Amino acid sequence: MRQNRTNLVLGFLLILIGGWLVISRQVPAVQDWLDTNFTWPMYTIGAGLIVFLIGLITGAPGMSIPASIITGIGGILYYQNQTGDYDSWSYMWALIPGFVGVGTILAGLLGESTRRNLSHGLNLIVISAVLFLVFATFFRGLAILGEYGPAILLILLGVYVLIRGFVRSGSGSNGRTGYRGQDETR
Repeated sequence: MRQNRTNLVLGFLLILIGGWLVISRQVPAVQDWLDTNFTWPMYTIGAGLIVFLIGLITGAPGMSIPASIITGIGGILYYQNQTGDYDSWSYMWALIPGFVGVGTILAGLLGESTRRNLSHGLNLIVISAVLFLVFATFFRGLAILGEYGPAILLILLGVYVLIRGFVRSGSGSNGRTGYRGQDETR
């Protein structure tokens, strides 16, 4: 099974590299586009993708978490490099828990504690989005939701917390009543 996965990933990788080489040679516009858009942050994104591929090849779904963090930070650096908006780091750091959430969801989809990882990943993404919006509003005055944006955001977060609480309390009992059988009490 592990050998099949390794062959599959390696074969897919070789096809991608070969296809890229053919396209870049046959369509000069693609090479021109790569020359202008492939900047130093792309190496960080590539490193994250390599970590992800190593996790796939070795059968370690947990490697998707550091891969998501590295790739996400590469994406932030790419945005900052393209726009010159390096001050955005004052609130962009809040996206890192969301990158962990994406990696956790990927790990769950690849077979590592699927239900638990999907739930935890979604929680991290929501927390990250809230932190990002709050800090972006605070540091940049970004009125994404208008004048009442922070208040609406807090209300939505409260609704999310309430819903999560009701979902957990309804499914947390697993059919157990707390009753001990007579064999256990003696």
